[in-house]
This record gives sequence, C-alpha cells and structure tokens, in this order.
Amino acid sequence: MNLISEIAEVYSNYNYSTEILVASVRSVQHVVDAALVGADVATIPPKIMLQMYKHPLTDKGLADFLADWKSTGQSIL
Repeated sequence: MNLISEIAEVYSNYNYSTEILVASVRSVQHVVDAALVGADVATIPPKIMLQMYKHPLTDKGLADFLADWKSTGQSIL
C-alpha cells in the first residue's frame, strides 16, 4: 500500500482530480488499508465483499431485527 499512499500524496499536492483505483484485492485488510491511504475505488471480488460484512454481531443484529419484525405480525407484501 506504500505505492498507493505515495500516489495519493502526489495527486493531493498537485490538486489532480484523477481517482485512484486499487485492484488485486486479496483480503478485507487490503480494502481497509486502501481506504486509509487514500484510494478512491477498489475492485473487490465477491468473496472479499461477503467477508467485509460477515461478523457475529452483524449476524446477531440481523437475527434480532428479523425476530422483532416477525413479532409485529406485519408483512411487506
């Protein structure tokens, strides 16, 4: 990510409007690091995208939300 960081700094120094695209993302940490160093866009494989929101607390929150919705007896249909 050093290269991305250096590119972002140069673009910022000269007020370039070019966006920085990060490719070959191999992990969730790559996405986080790219965002932290100034990347504007990333090509993220579906497998990594799914891993980005997969977390036990997200799963619990979603289950709780669905249970609460079901208890209202309402339907979206």
